[in-house]
Amino acid sequence: MAKLLQTIFSYFKKTVRFIILGVITSLWLLQFTFVVAAPIEQGQNVVVISSPDSNSTIQGKVAIIGSADYPSFQFYIVEFSPESTAGQWHFIGDGQKPVLNDTLTTWDTTAIPDGNYTLRLRVVRLDGNYSEAFSEHLVVSNSKPLPTNTPLITATIALTKPNVTESPPPTPLAATATITPTAVRIDLPVVETATPRPTAVATVIPLPDPAQKETLIPEIKGFALDPLRDACLYGAGVMLTVFLLFGFLSTLRFFIQSFIDRRRSH
Repeated sequence: MAKLLQTIFSYFKKTVRFIILGVITSLWLLQFTFVVAAPIEQGQNVVVISSPDSNSTIQGKVAIIGSADYPSFQFYIVEFSPESTAGQWHFIGDGQKPVLNDTLTTWDTTAIPDGNYTLRLRVVRLDGNYSEAFSEHLVVSNSKPLPTNTPLITATIALTKPNVTESPPPTPLAATATITPTAVRIDLPVVETATPRPTAVATVIPLPDPAQKETLIPEIKGFALDPLRDACLYGAGVMLTVFLLFGFLSTLRFFIQSFIDRRRSH
């Protein structure tokens, strides 16, 4: 009887050992699965100044419109630099939330001298790195009016002739003249028309930055982790089922063998 109990205890120890090993392995796989399936921060990688465009003339208070967003967005800052002293950036405004195709800040150009300037938009990420966009060759002209591409020349000639009575109200005409035997010469001033200048087309692709810093944090886009997580969970479940089935079969085999041995002994 003691030998039988010892044999049962030995088989029971082996079965429990396999079950514990299966449970530990399953728990380890589940932990690894949850670590891999941690959610990735969502967002857009877009840094652009939509307005004012490069090579444009501005004056007064100008709304700076654009987009500033990133998956690990921290804040953005808008600055300007005179082209005569490139590299000296002056603060205009900043923001703590992402902006998509909206006003980033307002630039009061009346506080600076007329001249050529460059705008810079910098989006700083949580890891300290940043992306930048520029609007270059901006002409600040507050001392004279902005040029127009379609100037209008209006000339009104009024010649009166004695003993002529006009009936009110007069009919508006672009030009009214009375022809007399004496030739009349009219010289109109020549007004120069401002030559239209091409404007840059806004793009949503960030401009390349030579000073861009590299980061060791990988950026994973377009990769779905749900299939991998489901596969790991399925594999862990299968392994746990196999271990439990093996322990049950071992226990069943022991009891059957013990029953057969007792019948033979009788």
